Amino acid sequence: MSAQIVLPRILQIGADASKKVMEIMTSIGCSRPIILTDKTMVDLGYVQTVLAQFKDAKQLPDVFDNTVPEPTVASIIEAVSVVKQKDYDCIIALGGGSPIDSAKAVAVMATLGGEMSDYKFPHIQTQPGLPVIAIPTTAGTGSEVTKFTIITDQDTDEKMLCAGPGFMPAAALIDYRLTLSLPPRTTADTGIDALTHAIEAYVSKKANLYSDSQALAAMKLLAPNLREAYSNGKNESCREAMMLGATLAGLAFSNASVALVHGMSRPIGAFFHVPHGLSNAMLLPSVTAFSLASASERYATCARTMGLATISDSDEQACKLLIKELRQLNEDLNVPSPEDFGIDRSAFFNVCETMAEQALASGSPGNNPIVPSIEEMIAIYHGLWNGSSH
Repeated sequence: MSAQIVLPRILQIGADASKKVMEIMTSIGCSRPIILTDKTMVDLGYVQTVLAQFKDAKQLPDVFDNTVPEPTVASIIEAVSVVKQKDYDCIIALGGGSPIDSAKAVAVMATLGGEMSDYKFPHIQTQPGLPVIAIPTTAGTGSEVTKFTIITDQDTDEKMLCAGPGFMPAAALIDYRLTLSLPPRTTADTGIDALTHAIEAYVSKKANLYSDSQALAAMKLLAPNLREAYSNGKNESCREAMMLGATLAGLAFSNASVALVHGMSRPIGAFFHVPHGLSNAMLLPSVTAFSLASASERYATCARTMGLATISDSDEQACKLLIKELRQLNEDLNVPSPEDFGIDRSAFFNVCETMAEQALASGSPGNNPIVPSIEEMIAIYHGLWNGSSH
């Protein structure tokens, strides 16, 4: 059976890749860009670094810096109205997953119109909008190389998964030096997000030979470097490994899909404003434990690839070591439980059934080695209050 692989047209990878904006624009035939970013990128000077590459004042991009964390339909509509005011021919997306996700949605909506909900899965977006040049500043989401974007409907608190090759950026500039200033919490959350992408892509029912090769390569880079990147953010070799690992994990899950962790994670983020990587981290140990029985060989390979088990360990032993490590990782990286994060217990329990229904509707749980019932997902959500994320 064949698998369709969708990739950006250009990947520029390594130190100072972000300084190749003019070259990349020329190679994709664009000359009238707008930068989509957030206020943090302006404050850190990253926007100015991009603008400094434009010697011709007529080409100097306008800047929209009002994207929001966990982008909403309202924030996308605002950006679309700005992008439609001028004759832009590409969008430079600068920042973490949220500005890049925003740019992907804006690029399509500004060109093709309609409502954001028109693009929600199971709709598959094949027609592209404006070309997006993605410059990630976190090692985690992989959004720069995926055909997905996640937009929250602020009226219903639903995180809408939008998918299809039309959302794939035209180019991605992967410069690990942009992650050297990341604080430890963001490093941890985005790093566990990337590790989750790699593991879920590998155990997904849509896994294929190509996605497997990317997922395993990502695990080899992420697992040994995550703690050090968290505790010593200036370690360039660790940051470089994390950045490439996150991109490879993005390539893996974009071409194999994510599974139950992501399906259950999105509603937690939408209802309680938990950062995406953090809600993934809360769920990863317990969802992996739930799923082991139907993919023990694959999970054992993850454990061996991550350096947790050896060939002489049985699959059962390797799987136990994997669960132990995922719990220990949450402890070492100070991942809070929902309660520690400040979520009210009764508010959480009141929406568990709704969250499970939204998770199932997203399609992601259907890729899991074991496809859960609503009741099983509710039980996993409840378990987060009993310390099973640690």
